[in-house]
Amino acid sequence: MAGQLESYVDSFDEQPGYLDWAAFGPLSPEVRSEVHADAELLGTGRRSSVDLVNEHVDQSRVTAAAMLAVREDQVVIQPSASHGLQQAIYGLSGDLLLSRAEFPSLTVAVTRAEACGADVSAHWVEPDRGFMSPEVIRDALTEEVTAVAVSLVDFRTGYLTDLSAIRDVIGDRLLIVDAIQGLGVVDADYASADVVCANGYKWLRAGHGTGVASYSDRAMERITPVLSGYVGAEGGLPVDEVTAPVTDARAFLVSKADSLASARLGTALREIQDAGIDEVAAAVAARATRVIEIADEAGIAVLTPREEQYRAGIVTLVPEAQDAGPLSAELANAGVTTTARGGTIRVSAHAGTDDETLEMFQGALTAFAAMRSW
Repeated sequence: MAGQLESYVDSFDEQPGYLDWAAFGPLSPEVRSEVHADAELLGTGRRSSVDLVNEHVDQSRVTAAAMLAVREDQVVIQPSASHGLQQAIYGLSGDLLLSRAEFPSLTVAVTRAEACGADVSAHWVEPDRGFMSPEVIRDALTEEVTAVAVSLVDFRTGYLTDLSAIRDVIGDRLLIVDAIQGLGVVDADYASADVVCANGYKWLRAGHGTGVASYSDRAMERITPVLSGYVGAEGGLPVDEVTAPVTDARAFLVSKADSLASARLGTALREIQDAGIDEVAAAVAARATRVIEIADEAGIAVLTPREEQYRAGIVTLVPEAQDAGPLSAELANAGVTTTARGGTIRVSAHAGTDDETLEMFQGALTAFAAMRSW
């Protein structure tokens, strides 16, 4: 397995200085090759070639199901993580417990659902530092709460949620997870969740349009597929009559999946599987630890938990208020790509982030610290 991880790490060919995987993952060489090959096949007009490319939809579903530890009929390929989250939230009944600090894919979905008369209400939580810990969730639960929504990895702080512990706390309530910042780089207990939604354009290196979602049997029983299109109808194409939604995850589809996007997603997932999710997660954690060490050496505060079990690939720096802009500029001038937002600087290193990139990051922080001490 070590050799396979080494091959995976060697496949990272982005330019040095890239530390923004939480925003976008440059496509892997294998994904790019798959895109070119499939595009050529679709250009032939031959039915056999078109059918061959379309097979990628089911292939990617099978691969995703294995990574999520669920059945194949519980997985669908969708355009984005937001599609899957909206499918789940619009069909809920009762109160949905979630943090106001969550990524807007969750907060906007529940707010829009309330506005259009859906049978769901937001039960807002404002956790300390934005960490949606099992304890915070336990203390916020009420009898009216029928579902809980969390991010596997918080996009601002890098806090890693313990899905198993949350399941123990919430009991039989539905657990909805936005896994976009963790899928492929965290060995999570996805089976504890009822809905898991992600997209491959970040850590998976698969590009946009590569969304995937899973819905448990419990989710299928309790969530009404109100945003269900004809591809999720019983009996195939519902001509001359409108049939009921099917009783598997296809009920949460609006239209056919993009075969090219499915090919990219499936290719990226197989790369992770071949390397080993445990090994990839450990490599990502090691890079994150090094980022924290570099920040400590430069005297820059870190918001992300230091305990490895509570973080993944995101490390958020919190410089002094007057230093946020200048530090961001220093990083950019040094050729280091990060995300600056709200006075913080989010640094996200991947398994294939090389020593040169980390040295560039260290050099920029060292130069900034020296300048600040003048």
